[in-house]
Amino acid sequence: MKRILMPLAAAAVLIASPAAQAEKIGVSMSAFDDNFLTVVRNAMSTDAAKQKGVSVQFEDAQNDVGKQLNEIQNFIAQKVDAIIVNPVDTDATPKMTKLATAAGIPLVYVNRMPSDKSLPAKVSFVGSNEVDSGTLEMTEVCRLMDGKGNILVMIGDLANQAARQRTQDIKDVIAKPPCNGIKIVDARSANWQRTDATDLMNNWLSAGLNFDAVVSNNDEMALGAIQALKATGKLQKGVVVAGVDATQDALAAMKTGDLKVTVFQNGAAQGTDAVETALKLARGGKVDSTVWIPFELVTPANLSKFASKN
Repeated sequence: MKRILMPLAAAAVLIASPAAQAEKIGVSMSAFDDNFLTVVRNAMSTDAAKQKGVSVQFEDAQNDVGKQLNEIQNFIAQKVDAIIVNPVDTDATPKMTKLATAAGIPLVYVNRMPSDKSLPAKVSFVGSNEVDSGTLEMTEVCRLMDGKGNILVMIGDLANQAARQRTQDIKDVIAKPPCNGIKIVDARSANWQRTDATDLMNNWLSAGLNFDAVVSNNDEMALGAIQALKATGKLQKGVVVAGVDATQDALAAMKTGDLKVTVFQNGAAQGTDAVETALKLARGGKVDSTVWIPFELVTPANLSKFASKN
C-alpha cells in the first residue's frame, strides 16, 4: 500500500505545483517619464501588491514601437499569465493583438485606445472615452471666451489616438453655436511634453500671433505654455490656458490662477481596473471588451474635490 501511495502523493505534488506558482502579469508602458502614465503605473503596482500571489514585470518602451513589440514577444516567451500594454503607437495595436491572441495570453490595453476594428476574446481596453475629454475642455474654454476669439491648439503625439480625438473634439465644439465665433489660429504637436510645449509657445509668441486662449491636449503641454507665457508677461493679460489630465502639477497651477481649465482623467482607476481585468481574463472570467472610466471637468470652482486624486 505504501508503495502505491508514495507515487500517487508525488504525482499530486507535481499537479499542484503549477497552481501554486504566483500569477505573473507583464506590463509594457509607452514611457516611464510621463507624469500621468506614472500615476497609472503606480496604481497597477499598488493594486497587484494587494493581490495575493500576483507579480508584475514593468518594461519601459521609451516611446519606441519596435522596442514595445519586442517586450510583448518577451512576455509571451516567458509565458506570463496576462499582458497589459499602454501603446506607444495605437496604429500598431493590431499586430500586438495578433501576437497575444496567437499565444493564447489575455491582453489588456490601458489608457490609449487600440486601433483594432474589434477586439477578440481575451482582449480588452481599459480607459476613458476621449470624445468626452476634449469636449469638456473646449466647452468650458468657450464659456470663458463668451463664444468668440482666437485659440492656439497644442496637440499630443500625432501617432496617438487620444491626441487626434481630443483635437477633433475641439474642432467639433467650435463648429456649432454658441462657440462658432472661435477660430483656431494655429495647431501644432508638442508631443505631450512640457519642454516641447515651451519651445512651441515661444515660437508662436515670436511670430506675433493674436490669440485669447491656448487649448492643450494634456496638462504637461499646458504647463509648458504657461511657463513661456509667464516669462513674457502674456499670461497676466487674461489668456486662458486649458489642459487635460488634472495632474498634481496642473492642479497646483490652477490654484495659483495660471491654469483655468483641466479635465480629470482617473489614472489610478485605469491602472487598478487594468490589473483587475487582466486577472479576470487570466482566471477564465469574462469581461467587456471596453471598460470605461469617466472624465470629469475641473475648474477653480471644484478644484478642492480633486486635490487628493492622481
